[in-house]
Amino acid sequence: MSPVNLIDTAAELPEGWRSVVLGNVGTACVKVLRMDEMPVETESHATTEVLLVLDGELRLDVDGHAVPVSAGELYIVPAGTSHAVRSGSRGTLVIVELGEDVAAAQDASRREPRRK
Repeated sequence: MSPVNLIDTAAELPEGWRSVVLGNVGTACVKVLRMDEMPVETESHATTEVLLVLDGELRLDVDGHAVPVSAGELYIVPAGTSHAVRSGSRGTLVIVELGEDVAAAQDASRREPRRK
């Protein structure tokens, strides 16, 4: 595989907050996206999500607290934590998360009763 210029890849996306999957590492999915200053509604995930800002700034609201994440910084959103993107977030963001199929399977296994 050839090196991937993440900033150029994000800039080529047709619109902000659209991601492209770069690859998988084990069960984790690595994506890049372009932030476009627009907010993103509150969400939470069944698994931990890693957010790495390459350039610009990510303005998060995590459980009601403002969390600015600057270029070169990483923020880990724990599983089940409510978080939203505040307006003004801009730049290039890398996201590392479990693939949807893996996350759904893990969530389903947590709901199943344990057998002895």
